[in-house]
Parts: sequence; C-alpha cells; structure tokens
Amino acid sequence: MKFLTMALTAVALMAGSSLVMAEETKSGLQEGEMIGAFYVTKLAGASEDGVDVGKNLCYRCKNGGRPQVIIFTRSGDKAVVDLVQQLDKAIAKNEDKQLRTFVNFLGENKAAAKADAEKLAKSSKTANVPFVLPNEFENGPEDYGINPNAEVTIILAKGGQVKGNFAAASAKDLKVDAVVKGLESILN
Repeated sequence: MKFLTMALTAVALMAGSSLVMAEETKSGLQEGEMIGAFYVTKLAGASEDGVDVGKNLCYRCKNGGRPQVIIFTRSGDKAVVDLVQQLDKAIAKNEDKQLRTFVNFLGENKAAAKADAEKLAKSSKTANVPFVLPNEFENGPEDYGINPNAEVTIILAKGGQVKGNFAAASAKDLKVDAVVKGLESILN
C-alpha cells in the first residue's frame, strides 16, 4: 500500500510538472529585446508585396519599424491556419497602420520544410501574408533563440522592439485569441 501511494504520488508529480512545462514554453526574443536582421527565401503568398517567389531577402528589414508579427512554425495545424487567416484580415483592416506579418516555416529537412510551408500557404488562402523559409531553416536565426521544442513561436514587434511573445510546445495549444488581442500592443 505504501509503495502504491508513493508510485501514484510520483506519477502525479510528473504529470503536474509536464503541464507546467507545457504552459511555460519559452521561445524567441522576449519583450523589450530588439529584433535583428535575418534572411529568408519567399516561397508563397503576398503576391502584391513587391517580392518575387524565390527571392532571398530580409523581410524583417523590409518591414522596418512598422508593426509586425513574425511567426516561426514547425506545424501547419488548424490553429496556425486560423492565426494566419486572422492576421491576414488584420493587415487589410489596419492598412493605415502598415501592419505586416510573415510566416517562417522551420524543419530539420529543408525540402520538407519548403513543401510544408507551401502547403500551409495554400490551405490558409491568404492575400497579404508571405510564407518563407529562413536561411537558418532548422531553428530560425540563431540570435532569435527559437526553442527547438516549440512548434510555434510568435513575436510581435514595433519600432524594431519586441512588444509581445507567444510560444507553444504544440500548435494545438496555441492561444490564437491571445495573439490577436496582443496586436493592440503594436497597433496603438
């Protein structure tokens, strides 16, 4: 009986710690830090942004100090699609504030990441969001500190400074409404 109690306590502690770890996924630049330049190749989307598919450039630089949402994802989960679609609408709605976003697809295999990014672009059916493959495709730019265990990392920035950060170990845990609400921090 004593062994059973100890075993159940151990299982409960492990389950509790994994829940805490899932909730406390930390990934990417944090609030107050400056966003740096990094290069990507445009794969799809935003056909009218003046950048041809296949071009290697720094979208972060192209966006300058404008309010921008930088998404790093390893997943094309429906939560990611929903987020991208909502951001696409927010871009159109906030044209006067010049809101920008771009989706960086990450992965261990460059060809697979490229194919997954193109699939995500097609399934999201957006008009204003470019989908890109970072030159550092496995975990994004080194100085951004993207957690390899985070499926999704979202950085909200304005004036080159991080105003918000959202990360999820699993895309299914992504709090899309919280990210959309966080747009207030870069649009006001």
